[in-house]
Amino acid sequence: MTELRVLIVDDEEPGRRKLRRMLEAEPPVVVVGEATNGTEAIARIRELDPDLVLLDIQMPHGNGFEVVEAIGPDAMPPVIFVTAYDEHALRAFEVRALDYLLKPVAPERLREALTRVAHRPVDRVDGAIKLHHLLETVAARPYLTRLLVHGGDRAALLAVDRIDWIEADRNVVHLHAGGRAVQLRESISALEERLDPAQFLRVSRSVIVRLDAIRELQPWSHGDYRVMLTDGTTVMWSRRYRARNGGRFEVRSES
Repeated sequence: MTELRVLIVDDEEPGRRKLRRMLEAEPPVVVVGEATNGTEAIARIRELDPDLVLLDIQMPHGNGFEVVEAIGPDAMPPVIFVTAYDEHALRAFEVRALDYLLKPVAPERLREALTRVAHRPVDRVDGAIKLHHLLETVAARPYLTRLLVHGGDRAALLAVDRIDWIEADRNVVHLHAGGRAVQLRESISALEERLDPAQFLRVSRSVIVRLDAIRELQPWSHGDYRVMLTDGTTVMWSRRYRARNGGRFEVRSES
């Protein structure tokens, strides 16, 4: 079997280490390099011209889609996306025959994806067409209106306009709605990108609030604000994240 040269792109070192360990157990795969963010990924793809890229979607300095756009679909090597999105959100990838790995990556799932790539002749023209379609699909994708959440052996669709606030705990977020909380296995940054900024505001590294759930803002120290929500919760709006809103919200003191 022909050697398969693979580039790993993931901003989390444990994730890269796990992927490298699994790939090294799958000859004839050879890991030719790693990248930790979008900028590095672009440079490494151009430098190494790998046969395959395992590409994280949510990363600093350019997400996975921006990497594809920067390289150009016509020049982009075949891609297997690595993502924390659930399978329902990734139907577009399956339709376009672009594979993906759902975090945490299972060894058998990686093996299946590699087998599919290894037994399919590399067709850059066909791959470019698929990537063009993918970028069009992503660009046209509307903001989330519902989230699929699991509780025990049941699942339900939660309307995002019922969410009062969202709290991050590593790669899990707690969705607080009507005094109850449910978990979703996704990073807060990935979820933020899929929420309508006209409805939601990220106020700190670990908290997003729905604007209509804000009852009151109270000035605090060093430019921070206390945000009082209608459910009685209080969270902090940091000065750093106030600066990130691009002037959408300006808080002025009354004279």
